[in-house]
Amino acid sequence: MKSGIPWWICLGMAAWHGGVNVQGQLDPVERRLVQLGYNQPVEGQGPLAAYGFFYLNDPAFIRTNLTLRLAVAPIYMDSELGVREVLPNTDLGISLAGGGFADSYSEVRGGKYWKQESFTGHGVDPGLSVYHRFNPSQEIPLYGVARVDYHEAFFERDDKTDDAFDLPDQLGEFRTRAGLRWGGQEPLILPDLAMELSVWYEGLFRRAPDRYGYDRDREVNGSTHLYWARGLLAYTLPESKQQFGLSLTAGTSVDIDRFSAYRIGGVLPLVSEFPLSLPGYYFQELSATRFVLLNGDYRLPINPAKTWFALAYGATSLMDYTPGLEQPGHWNSGVGGGIMYQSPSKAWKVILGYGYGIDAIRSHGRGANSIGIICQFDLEANRGDQPSDSHPGINPNITKGVDWLLGR
Repeated sequence: MKSGIPWWICLGMAAWHGGVNVQGQLDPVERRLVQLGYNQPVEGQGPLAAYGFFYLNDPAFIRTNLTLRLAVAPIYMDSELGVREVLPNTDLGISLAGGGFADSYSEVRGGKYWKQESFTGHGVDPGLSVYHRFNPSQEIPLYGVARVDYHEAFFERDDKTDDAFDLPDQLGEFRTRAGLRWGGQEPLILPDLAMELSVWYEGLFRRAPDRYGYDRDREVNGSTHLYWARGLLAYTLPESKQQFGLSLTAGTSVDIDRFSAYRIGGVLPLVSEFPLSLPGYYFQELSATRFVLLNGDYRLPINPAKTWFALAYGATSLMDYTPGLEQPGHWNSGVGGGIMYQSPSKAWKVILGYGYGIDAIRSHGRGANSIGIICQFDLEANRGDQPSDSHPGINPNITKGVDWLLGR
């Protein structure tokens, strides 16, 4: 593949497992955000890890009871029209997502990116969601979420895909998700304040299960069931402006396959609604059937205006691997640090970071290094601080087009 397009206009969005986009509730805050992120490994070559998109949330779209949420990348779009109070304390969301390269698959096994077993995928995903608030009189919201959608994916070879490697046939699947979320987090990088406890179930039901690979040695299961939970806390000390964040995510599954596995690795905080980050690792390097992941970060202001921060972060995870993608050892950990600039109005936030994957497997043994940059521009920063009780989430299918546009 060839591309003469500059990298800075080529950014798409990155993907987590399966790719269902579900919000905890309709976001009540007007937002216009530009988000950019990029990770680069120092040793070896992993799947491209980058996202770039414009995010819009209009809580009074055409009529006061309609909310439009829109995430637009150069070759991908994720949209939802929300209707508030269709029933008492119950909102409805009608969504449509899709575009090029969103369903591409990268095979990473034993610390190596196997380009000959990776391929391109395109897809479309219409869906319907219901958000019910159980405690309208309380300050911290408790929402129940139910969603159904249909996902259709189409696959084609990359220029590096082995001719002997059989691609999956066209993949259609019905998806259901149900969850409870208490609290939430805004769609911002390292928010000043957030709290969430949530539990989730997701079922994937394939219309025509298939086999693919060398001599069709890999299976796409007819159905997969995923169960996970997350707790997180982010807080800023009022006077010193020191900030910290902690999150604990755990998941398990039944009948998981490569397409539905939990993909863990890299540091891209808005890569999905539930980012599974491990500093120093390739993007989505590890595929797990069940896991526990602990993440933490700490930010210390280093100038009187409190616009520059020193940043430290780390993560550790215990996991069981997806069949066919096993590797020695079930613990994987990473640490990192960097510097963050936040403009006085909070319109700009830029992070330059370094990560070290303590247990990452590379050709020299264990240990891997990576660098990265994350940027956020808030076009609504002058509206003042209005912490939202929601986390709209970004569609997880977001950077696959970068591989094509950059000729990778």
